[in-house]
Parts: sequence; C-alpha cells; structure tokens
Amino acid sequence: MKMIFKIAGTELRNLFYSPVAWFLTIAFMIQCGVYYTGALYPMAKWQEVLVQNTPKFKDFGIAMTSTIFLAQDGIFMNVLQNLYLFVPLLTMGLISREINTGSIKLLYSSPVKIREIVLGKYLAVMLYNLLLVGIVGVFMITGMINIQHADYGVLLSATLGFYLLVCAYTAIGLFMSSLTNYQIVSAIGSFIIIFVLSRIGGLWQKYDLVRDLTYFLSISGRTSKMLRGLITTKDFVYFILIVYMFVSFTLIKLKAGRESKPWYVNAGRYIGVAVLVLVIGYFTSRPGYIGYWDTTATNSNTIHPNTQQVIKEMNDGPLEVTLYCNLFGTGLQRGLPENRNDYLWNLWEPFLRFKPDIKFNYVYYYDTRDGDKTLDIMWGGKSHKEIAEKMCDGYEIKPSLFVPGPEVRKQIDLSPENYRLVMQLKYKGKTTFLRTFDDATFWPEEQQVSAAIKRLTQPAMPKNIFLMGNLERDITKGGEREFNYHSIAKTNRYALINMGFDADTICAETQEIPADISTLVLADPKTALSVATMDKLKHYIDNGGNMFILGEPGKQQVLNPLLSQLGVKMTDGTLIELSKEEMPHMVKPFLTREATDLSGDGVMLLLKEQFKKGEDSLPQLMSGVTALEWTNDNGYTVKPLLQTGTGKVWLKAGTVVTDSVPPVFNPADGDSQIPRYTTMVSLSRNQHNKEQRIVITADADFMSNLRQGGGFLGQSIYSWLDYGKFPIYTPKPKPNDTLLLIGSTGAGMLRIVYVWVLPALVLLLGTVLLIRRKRK
Repeated sequence: MKMIFKIAGTELRNLFYSPVAWFLTIAFMIQCGVYYTGALYPMAKWQEVLVQNTPKFKDFGIAMTSTIFLAQDGIFMNVLQNLYLFVPLLTMGLISREINTGSIKLLYSSPVKIREIVLGKYLAVMLYNLLLVGIVGVFMITGMINIQHADYGVLLSATLGFYLLVCAYTAIGLFMSSLTNYQIVSAIGSFIIIFVLSRIGGLWQKYDLVRDLTYFLSISGRTSKMLRGLITTKDFVYFILIVYMFVSFTLIKLKAGRESKPWYVNAGRYIGVAVLVLVIGYFTSRPGYIGYWDTTATNSNTIHPNTQQVIKEMNDGPLEVTLYCNLFGTGLQRGLPENRNDYLWNLWEPFLRFKPDIKFNYVYYYDTRDGDKTLDIMWGGKSHKEIAEKMCDGYEIKPSLFVPGPEVRKQIDLSPENYRLVMQLKYKGKTTFLRTFDDATFWPEEQQVSAAIKRLTQPAMPKNIFLMGNLERDITKGGEREFNYHSIAKTNRYALINMGFDADTICAETQEIPADISTLVLADPKTALSVATMDKLKHYIDNGGNMFILGEPGKQQVLNPLLSQLGVKMTDGTLIELSKEEMPHMVKPFLTREATDLSGDGVMLLLKEQFKKGEDSLPQLMSGVTALEWTNDNGYTVKPLLQTGTGKVWLKAGTVVTDSVPPVFNPADGDSQIPRYTTMVSLSRNQHNKEQRIVITADADFMSNLRQGGGFLGQSIYSWLDYGKFPIYTPKPKPNDTLLLIGSTGAGMLRIVYVWVLPALVLLLGTVLLIRRKRK
C-alpha cells in the first residue's frame, strides 16, 4: 500500500511538472466561471428590475439552484458535456510515456508489482479529479451564498455524478495509454471508447439477448438522475464497474508484456473481467436490488405520498403489466422492442422503487377495427398478413414477432381502446387499462398510473351519471358544446375515465337514479323536466345525493323549478362585460377563496397561497352566463365559487346580440348592475349522516369540449363532489430556493474574479513552478 501511495505521489508531481495539467486546470476553471456567472448575472439583473418596478414581486417561483447549476446553460450540464475533451489529454501519457521513454522496463525489473504501478498511477489521477471537484466546490459554496435556501442536496448529488464520470473517463484513458507508445494515439483512442460507450445503448435494442447488456454498458445519461438529485445504486455500481473493468484491462495488458503466455490466455482474462462486470451489472440493475436516495429538499424525484399509499394497498401480490402494441395502431414506435428500456425505466422506474414485483409482458399483433378499409385501400387490396410483412420489412423487424388479430381477440377485446398502444394492469384477477395519449408526453403520468392502480384495489370506483332525455349536453358526442372531452374521452389524460371515475348516462324519465353514484350531472337541459323526472330528482336530493347542475342564459325557466328546492335561482338576463378582446357576453369571473378548498390541485394550492399573501385571484372565461341568487332558508351552506370583478359587469335584460355593436347599459330596458355577480356556488348540508354536496353554475359552456372540460376547475368540482377521493392529486411542493441574495453588481464582480483573476493567479503559479522546475 505504501508503494501505491509513493507511486501516486510521484505521478501527481509529474502531472504538475508538465504544462498539460496546469492548462487543463485553468481551462476548467474558466469554463466553470463562465457558465456559473453567465447563468447568475441575468437572473440577478432581472431580480433587481422586478424588485424595483413590480411591488408584488416576491420571488421567481422556480428553483434557482437547478436554474443556475443544472439548466442547459448551467455549470454542470456544460462541464459534463465537455468533460470528454479534457480527460484524454490528461491521461494520454500515464503509461505510454513510460513505454516511450523505456522506463517501463526499469519498473518491470524493480521489486514493484504491476498492480502497484497501475493502482498508483490511477490513484494519482483520482486525486487530480478531486482538484476538479474542488474547483466545482468553490462555485457550489458561492451558489449557497448567492441563493436563498439553496438546495445543497442537489449540488452534492450532482458533484458525486461529476466525480464518478470523470473517474470512469480517466480509467478508460489509463487503459488506452497502456496500448500504445504514442500519446496522441492514446488520446484519440480514449475519444473513440468514450464515444462508443455513449452510443452503445442504442445498438441492437431490437434483440432480446443483447438489449439489456448494451443498455447497461451505455454511459450516456448515467449522471442524469444524480444531476436531478437522485442517487441510485444502479448508477453508482455502474461507474465502479466501469472503473474496475478498464483498470483490470490495464493490468492484463501490462502483465501480458511481462509474461510469455498464449494469446488465448490473455483473451480469456479480458473476457472473464467483461463477463464478471456484465453479470454484476445485470443483477444490480434489476428491480428490487436498486437503492434510491432522493437528496432534494422537496423530494421532487419521488412519487407523491398519495401514490405511495395507493401502492401500499397492493402489498400481497405482484402487479402484472401487459403492453399491447398494434402494428397498425397509434403509438407503434413507442412500443417496439428497441424502445422497451425507455418504456421501463422512464415510465415505470418511479413505481418499481416502491413495488419491485411488477411483471412486464408484451403482446405484438396486427389488427384493425371491423369494417375499417383504410389500410386495404392504402395498400392496394393486400391482406393484413401481407401488409404486416411489408411494414415489418420497413421497420426491419421479424414478421414472426407480430401475431394476427384474431388470435389476440380470443384473449382480450381491444376494440374499445381503438387498437392503439395500451397497457393492461392485472392484480388478483382484476384488470384495467392504462392508456397512452396523443400529446407531447404520450405516456401516462403519475396521476393516471395511480388512478389505474387504485381501480385494482377498490371494490368499486366512483361513478358520475349524466342525465339525458331533455337535450342535455352529451358525453358521447365530440361537438364543441358537448361533454365528451372531460368525461369519457380516452385520449384525454385528464378525462374522468383516466382519473379514476366511471361515467354513464341514464334517462330519468324511464330509469331510476342509482343511489350509490358519486355525482348526478344535469347539464343544460333545453326542454322542461317532466313531473316524473322532477320527482326522481327530488327523491335523490332528499336522500343526500350529490349533484352538479349546469344552466345557460335563456333557459332559466327550465332549471329554476328544480333550483328553487335548493334555495337558488338563475336570474333573468345575461351578464355583460365589455372588453377590447372578447365579445360582450364573454365574462371573466374570478375564483373565490372558498373555491380553493375544492381540491388539492396544484393550481388551487397556489391560489390559496396567493390569497394568504393578498394577491389577485385567477379569472375563468365564461361565454354566456347569468347570475345566481340564493337564500339560506333551505338548510344549505352556500359558498360562492366564482364572482365577477367589482363594477365591471352588468346584467342585460332580454336577448343579447353578440355579433353586432356592443350592448349599452339601459336601466329603462330592465338592465341592472350590482358590485359583484356570482356565477357558481357550492351547497352543502348534513343529510342522512353524511355531507351532501351540490355545485350549481349558470354557464355550461365552460365544461364543454371546446373549453377542454373546464380544466383544473372542472376537475376540482368533481373531486369535491367525491369528497377528495379522486382524482389522486400529486402536486409537487414549491421549491424554497426561489430568490437570489446577490445583485447584478455583485454578480458582475464574481464574473471578473472567477473568469479573469483566479485563472490568472493559477496561471502565474503554474508558470513560476514550471520555470523553477526547468532551472533545477
């Protein structure tokens, strides 16, 4: 061990007695200084401008630690991207210099072991790597001083990733240095090996036999989790194994130069080391054998506690996930074998962390909807089998991978999912679908996954029943005024069906209203409700059933008989709000403080914080709305959810013409104005030992397909009516490091110090040391 440290000390001195190490140190320092101050200065400048000119400015609302250190123009991202340029220049002479000068023969003839030579030289480089970490550490400490409540856990995790990566690069450079007498060849070889390891993860991903091996060997993206503040044993062990492999290769190479062994003996040694690394790497990257440490201050890399609780309920059996990939369907590319690791580790790893016994199956098939002749016409009348063979030829896939649709239909009916890429979850014989979506994200997010898992552990899911029979808004139609998008549209990730709810329709005239439903929705009936319907609705309400009632101006007479039983009335007329951008009937009421209690949605939580700080609320556009009035004589607690701004809106009597000149306020025509109008209310009371909840709104269009189902507000209403059980909200906590403690002047001074002064001092120190060394 003493000899290893002695060799390391000698090698470290040799590094700093050459200009290369000094040049790399100075270049690295300048690079860190440029990227740190380049990200810091604009933010500091903008903070000064906002503080001086916007009294309501409190903070940026984003994590400044990640913005300055981990963004695309941040220090860590750029340092890691350029690291491969530095390391080969540092390691190219470690052993090739000894070979070139002939001193390697003296080392061979000395009582020093080859193991001590290799480990000593590598230890020297590891110590130099610590110098680079120290330079980064200077900027980390500066960042902790410059950022209020800086997330030091992210910085330490990112630093660990940086050190492990540079150590892996130097191990590669050490091995390449042992292969040649020429340092430039060694440097080029290091570039090539690093390039190969960066690209090997995308090679041969179509083949099951080598997919996991090449994916494991890939060095690309290995530090991405650590940069986000998530340390995993899988990534940590990977870097240790890469270092071990290339240091061992160096030992084998130098031993081969000292021994007279057949070539196959040395080849066997290389293969043995490689196989050992692959075996250990394979088992340490299997679910259940991976450890996780989320170092962030807010646990932003960990699924929400609500999701964790859902997974805990599935504690006595494995979860089976089957991916159905249709050669003729939407999402084919994402489901092909070459993208399987992306599917597993990007979508499912956060859940595998808490439930490692998830079993993954894959079914590849080709099928179309019955009667769909699109493919037949496109491919000139070819059979489905012939089309499948041609498409497989284009994708360079074996046709035998895909089975005919009739065989799959014997096992499962995928027609309700339109034969698109979909996952079926199975637990204890119970199944449900987890869908993909036609948006930029494509795969389901945490909310959709947790809702699907919850379906498997609950005896029944909340059901929303939409009344039909009086020309109400229809959940089965895709027209702009209908209600399909937010209810049962399977391609909308935020539709009720994908958030844990079931939805159905009934005609109250001929059918009974189920007593066990979550919510009964009456959406803009256009004809008078019959006596039978009114009796059933009264019976449902008297028994404590929850309702969501939506009306429209001009149809007050249809709903008011029902609303009168609740002590609520839709006023005659239409609300008018004149503006430059919108038509006069487009009114923008604001969410009230009471509305923020509807759900745990992230927007609602943010609004709740804004109300505490005395900040403005959020407006909601309503196209054609009237006002609601109510009394408190019916036993309900009534709370306004949406109210107009003070003095901006007035109530127009009669019919409003929206495509002509703006209407004029005229009291003689029956127009009226009060300071505020309420357009949505919630009602609650204790009925039959439970809290009954009802929401009434004077505009049904805000929940329409055109308005994307009311967005977060519409979803929050359904959540409140279901007592917060669904959707399963997973809001990310607000970061604490949202403010800088330095101004633009200070940031400018740091730029001068870190980009010019410190590198100049290091340059002066290195020059003096090298000149003195040369004189000696």
